[in-house]
Amino acid sequence: MERLAPMRLYSLSKRHFVLVFVVFLICFGLTVFVGIAGPRIIIEQEHNGDQVIGKNVSTKTGPFDLVSPPLTTYNQQLWLTCVMQAENSNMGDFLQPFEIIVDLKGVMQEASMMYINVYQKSRKLHCGAKCDEIIVLHLGYMNYTQYRAAVSFKGLENMTYDIKVKFVWKTYNPTFSQVEIWFRFVFVVLTFMVTCMFAHSLRKFSMRDWGIEQKWMSFLLPLLLLYNDPFFPLSFLVNSWFPGTLDAFFQALFLCSLLLFWLCVYHGIRVQGERKCLTFYLPKLIIVGLLWLSAVTLGIWQTVNELRDPTYQYKVDIANFQGMKIFFLIVVVLYILYLMFLILRACSELKNMPYSDLRLKFLTGLTFVVLVISMIILYLRFGAKALQDNFVAALSTHYQNSAEFLSFYGLLNFYLYTLAFVYSPSKNALYDAQLKDNPAFSMLNDSDDEVIYGSDYEDMPLQNGRAIKATAQYHDDSDSD
Repeated sequence: MERLAPMRLYSLSKRHFVLVFVVFLICFGLTVFVGIAGPRIIIEQEHNGDQVIGKNVSTKTGPFDLVSPPLTTYNQQLWLTCVMQAENSNMGDFLQPFEIIVDLKGVMQEASMMYINVYQKSRKLHCGAKCDEIIVLHLGYMNYTQYRAAVSFKGLENMTYDIKVKFVWKTYNPTFSQVEIWFRFVFVVLTFMVTCMFAHSLRKFSMRDWGIEQKWMSFLLPLLLLYNDPFFPLSFLVNSWFPGTLDAFFQALFLCSLLLFWLCVYHGIRVQGERKCLTFYLPKLIIVGLLWLSAVTLGIWQTVNELRDPTYQYKVDIANFQGMKIFFLIVVVLYILYLMFLILRACSELKNMPYSDLRLKFLTGLTFVVLVISMIILYLRFGAKALQDNFVAALSTHYQNSAEFLSFYGLLNFYLYTLAFVYSPSKNALYDAQLKDNPAFSMLNDSDDEVIYGSDYEDMPLQNGRAIKATAQYHDDSDSD
């Protein structure tokens, strides 16, 4: 007879469930408060166009001579943005195409100047109540201790009104980089400990006897370790694009695995016995795989082009970006509809099965809390623009403090820790398994609900008493042997 590894979930009372949610929220709240007290993520250095332009040179054309602040590897990345403002204009909302020419040079530690390249890109000046911010260039890692950029405009000289220009260098705060290193290290250590404890709790049972949640947790916890990125300090030791790309790859892998986990568990709770790869896993792998492929492709495309051209922007320079965005949104909608279908069907079929219904309610409740918190964080960070193209290079310019970084990392880490605690076998798991192997209880092995709750024998006190006596005799025989 098959032995199933019990979960601590079955032994928790309502008070314990409330305590689990409270501890989860307290841990997450402490992470947010630490982040609020932490340093700003992005530091800025502003330059008014009038201060960095030569005499008798128009602000509509430039060139503007801009020198970045001194940089180290702790600055991680560098952006140069431009904000224009049309003065004395009554035109209201308007769109003006123009070109930006950037002559970029790097400064070595011995103060020698290294020529990099000249870049020319087409951009559009969109102004309403105020003009949109334009990203002039973005460097994903630092090859030099300082950069000098001569920025010129072409196509604005015929405008009939004056333009006020402001340039802003944006880079990571070195103090935040040190905080990020420490917190990632703490999460790596905690995740490693939780992974080892979870694996140790399942050592008594064969892997084929694990529940679907336990199998998935044994897969997700190592991926969470990669999501926290134990290789992150390499970013500060090596001037290369590889550590940053590896971090983005790990994050996409973990997040898509989490999406696949939700699909498989909500479907797997209903499907007892063998789950065939072709019919059970393949449709889910296709949907989530398309999401992962879209994210990784866009990230690699962005990285490769930025290495060749720091002024590159995927959402401006890729002609088919709109098609990729539509494809991604279609797959997201398909995923949501499929997940909702699985949840509703599971709720309708398992509502009268206490064992399976408990698993369903707990996962749904905790996941709903996590998703609500995530939506709140996204709205607070981006406001009504959350669904616009504010990601990849432009995403990092919107961070304001450490809380916005720690909230996501803390939320996902504590979510997995909570699931690992609830899905791990309880202390008396081996005793429960022995009862299930007892021939006196063979009639209770028809379903998981009967194993845990004994639904067949609650209404038969005589058979129940005989079963208890048989159990006692079984243990006496085992002791005598």
